[in-house]
Amino acid sequence: MDELFPEFLQPYQGLIVGAATALLIFVVGWIASKWVHALCLRAARRGGMDEALARFLSSMAQYAVLAFAVIAALSKVGVQTTSLVALLGAAGLAVGLALQGNLGHFASGVMLLLFRPFTLEDKVRVAGENGQVKNVGLFASTLTTPSNEEIIVPNGSITSDVIINYTSQKRLRAGIAIGIAYGSDVNRAMAVMIEACKSVDSVLGDPAPSVNFSGFGASSLDFEVRPWATTDDYLGMLHDVRIALYDALNAAEIEIPFDQIVVHRAD
Repeated sequence: MDELFPEFLQPYQGLIVGAATALLIFVVGWIASKWVHALCLRAARRGGMDEALARFLSSMAQYAVLAFAVIAALSKVGVQTTSLVALLGAAGLAVGLALQGNLGHFASGVMLLLFRPFTLEDKVRVAGENGQVKNVGLFASTLTTPSNEEIIVPNGSITSDVIINYTSQKRLRAGIAIGIAYGSDVNRAMAVMIEACKSVDSVLGDPAPSVNFSGFGASSLDFEVRPWATTDDYLGMLHDVRIALYDALNAAEIEIPFDQIVVHRAD
């Protein structure tokens, strides 16, 4: 081994060999971590695992291999890895205390990936926001709204609030409020509303649309029209049904009143 090094480097040959070995271990570990990530992701997708969960587990496997490579490389240059692990643990505790809010978002992200209340491309309402899920990260999730706005929602806000998944049930029932004038024939009006719903192609026949007499308003008899549609057709169906209701009630000469205020004059 001595003949491989010039005389002035021979005192440092142990350090040089250790550093070269450490570099080789790190490079091999880096390549292996990428390979493990791709392999795990491919296996998870082939097994039908949810895409977001597959990405998370593949990343965890990659980081585990990389961490092992770093520790092995450091041991080759004389670093006491036992002390290093203890130091990293203490540093991790300090960082954890400083970033406990972010760690809460991280824990929420893990919960979302494990329990999967929604998956990628689902249409949801989370933390008061409506949108389609585009990414579930470790700290935040990304939604695209119907207006094509990108919203980044912290995972802690998602898990601490109600989650509504519009996609999971494949079909949705609307509740469209409408009022007719006092003195109108209630049964005839309800029949007209049902036929108006049935005239819209996106309204499902099973379950059939229904109409509920919901109350006596200040200026109108109030109803809730309840048509069903598939998740993909839902928003368009709301628009079409409202138009059909307005046209059908006008054609049947059933008045849709506006709010009125009656003022009594005191003499």
